[in-house]
Amino acid sequence: MPRVVFLVDMNAFFISCEMLRHPELRGIPAAVAGDPAQRTGIILAANYDARAFGVKTAMPLHQALKLCPGLATVAPDHRYYEDKSGEVMSLLARYSPVVEQNSIDEAWLDMTGSDGLFGSPRQCAERIMTDLRENLGLWCSIGIASNKFLAKMASDMKKPLGITEIGPEDIAGKLWPLPVRAMYGVGGKTAERLRGIGVETIGDLARLEPDLVHRLFGKAGHELHAHANGLDDAPVQPHQSDEMKQIGRSVTLPRDIGDLEQARRVLLRLSDEIGRSARSHGKKGRTVQITLKYADFTVANRQGPVPETWTTQVIYETACGLLERNWDPAKPVRLIGIALSGLDGEEKEEPHQLSLLDAMPLAGEASKSAKAFDRSDEKKNERLDVAMDRIRLRLGSDAVGRASLLRRPVKASPEDAESGTRRPHMPGGNRE
Repeated sequence: MPRVVFLVDMNAFFISCEMLRHPELRGIPAAVAGDPAQRTGIILAANYDARAFGVKTAMPLHQALKLCPGLATVAPDHRYYEDKSGEVMSLLARYSPVVEQNSIDEAWLDMTGSDGLFGSPRQCAERIMTDLRENLGLWCSIGIASNKFLAKMASDMKKPLGITEIGPEDIAGKLWPLPVRAMYGVGGKTAERLRGIGVETIGDLARLEPDLVHRLFGKAGHELHAHANGLDDAPVQPHQSDEMKQIGRSVTLPRDIGDLEQARRVLLRLSDEIGRSARSHGKKGRTVQITLKYADFTVANRQGPVPETWTTQVIYETACGLLERNWDPAKPVRLIGIALSGLDGEEKEEPHQLSLLDAMPLAGEASKSAKAFDRSDEKKNERLDVAMDRIRLRLGSDAVGRASLLRRPVKASPEDAESGTRRPHMPGGNRE
């Protein structure tokens, strides 16, 4: 039976999600972007109205505004995008029991043998596109091929709202003329090395001797050469929830800092985000790691064990202890990261009814370092955290937080952290 693989790629996913709850963004140039005062003030996603002006993902916001002065922007809300991504994946699972999520906005589906259920591959792809549009209000492009690599390449060929099929007979005409940098899995450095030996297109790579590619790139060379020839035997593999090994967050700071108290406050916000993510995934961790990137771009990683936990306070206090023992005021820091690893899946316990007054001992925790672990405190903190999670779920990510967060002097710009829903910044208006 011929193998059939889909790659479903959601079009301009972040800004498409925002347009669902901000319909005023429809029909005008709009983008999800960070604060221009921050180093991370870049375009994360732009709609196609904005792209018509040359606005692109990863472009600095100030540059995008020069190209498109009327660009409307909205701050990123990654928790919201994760929720919408979950809805997309649930819908795709109706069409195939074998779905491999490749990123927040795309997934492979093994559609082998599904003709009797959904018609031809193209008919099935059209059904999926219609289903996503009518039920979730989101748009996608779909690549159809006999393997994962070709399906991924096909999905990028027609955007937005495109369906592209690549068969063995199409490789020479559709795949080989593309620049080698456009090949899935080829980064800038690899492309540069290939250009150094005269390889400009995927076809050039396909025609090289396999042994030469292997000598240049080792084991990865076999895969590169096979992919260039349209070959890929990797199965579509659903990710199991227990495969998650680490939950991490990091921020690039608006300016380098050498003050320990400021670093503690950034850690507290990151610890809160990691705790929320761990609880939402039902995961407890045994190791906390911090990452410090200095002004000279050198990096230090430190880690320490913790009793199995998902509570913000334990994560934060452990991270603070690592920070304090390794802090050098003579070395300004430009990025701070934290991760919880050694994860095991556990079901959440139902929290007891808890008054928010019970949170009072936590106010000011930014000034404390790690302290002895107490299991009764851990249970109390678990209940508090879950109660706060529920409030945030109903009222927004910023609805409630520890008091020390409200007095933070540095506004960290999470590169991959959840943020609250915010009103879009419209041309001529004021940013919230």
